[in-house]
Amino acid sequence: MIPLKEYTKRRSQVLKALNGAVGIVFAGTSDGELSTTWRPHAHFEYLTGITNEPGAMLLLDSKNPTKSRQSVLFLQARDPELEQWDGFRKPLGSVLRESTGFTTIMRTRSLALVLEDVASRNTQFATLMPHANIDQPVSKDVELWNKVLARSGQGELIDKSGVIPNLRSVKSASEIKTIQEAVNMTAKGFADAFLFLEEGVNEYQVQATLEHGYAMAGGRGSAFPPIVGGGINSTVLHYKENCNDLTDGDVVCIDSGAFHAGYGADISRTVPVSGKFTKRQKEVYEIVLRAQESAIKSVKPGVTLGELDAVARAVIVKAGYGDNFIHSIGHHLGLETHDHCGPMAPLKSGAVITIEPGIYLPDEAIGIRIEDDIVVTAKGHKNLSQHIPKSVVAIEKAMRKQ
Repeated sequence: MIPLKEYTKRRSQVLKALNGAVGIVFAGTSDGELSTTWRPHAHFEYLTGITNEPGAMLLLDSKNPTKSRQSVLFLQARDPELEQWDGFRKPLGSVLRESTGFTTIMRTRSLALVLEDVASRNTQFATLMPHANIDQPVSKDVELWNKVLARSGQGELIDKSGVIPNLRSVKSASEIKTIQEAVNMTAKGFADAFLFLEEGVNEYQVQATLEHGYAMAGGRGSAFPPIVGGGINSTVLHYKENCNDLTDGDVVCIDSGAFHAGYGADISRTVPVSGKFTKRQKEVYEIVLRAQESAIKSVKPGVTLGELDAVARAVIVKAGYGDNFIHSIGHHLGLETHDHCGPMAPLKSGAVITIEPGIYLPDEAIGIRIEDDIVVTAKGHKNLSQHIPKSVVAIEKAMRKQ
């Protein structure tokens, strides 16, 4: 769990980076559908830790002469009838302030009045939300600040969209601990799945076994929809159906991770349905494992994901399978499975990334992917998932039914 004082520190870092400008971060809105679980935008969650307030906003007003109003949390008005359906919410007051760590909390209906005051003291309005693609509506902060500028007649829009991703790219000790806990929960699910897996078992039953293991270990479901692909499905990168029965002689690619306290693990293991790799499967598996271990050994501060990709790819190309490694080496991991925090920048100590090379041979119905979660340390790296069986010997041992 992340302590409240850490969220306060993060907001202070953003206020400092704004350098006199004003910014706003949106939680996003919920569509109210029962089929989905709402989560706020990761930037909002990163700065507040609040995950149950659709429509909330965070105003960061670095020039406000009253320190307690430099970070203002705006929440939607309470609706007693809606709360009977969706859950009870706290009223404005000391209990809410203490539970959120905010001194100043207002309702969103007060935003327009507050922005009048903000515009009277500021000439720089910063965009903190991610840029929208050219075929998408502009981001909410760009939309809001353009309205403010149109009415005030003065000021400028400045781009600070890299500030929060840069902070998110380096995980704190609390974040790393939380991710490690998610990995440990994932290990329990994988261990259960290894023992359960056999011919005739459906891919979805393997998924259910994984997720039951996560829950029993303290997880809150999956960080993303699990991939469980047997045979030809193991060669599909983001296989979604998980609906086929497993066949003896095939391998199964499992790509999954437990969700815990806002963070998730992301682990891939490829295992034989029979419990023992064939000679051909083992040959391909060992190549991918060498590529992965080579890349992991190269993880250190200053290296880029592109450079790590080149290390792994060189092993696979040399073995003659360069055209069969069809994706990049990995990504940042955190509040999002693919954490949006500067993927091309040199890695810093505290970054958490995945290393996941693969070889995919559809003609042979063999897809091998091996993925671990790695934290960059001051002197190198630490493999957070090294205790999840990975070598051929370790996997075959883990799959033996006693």
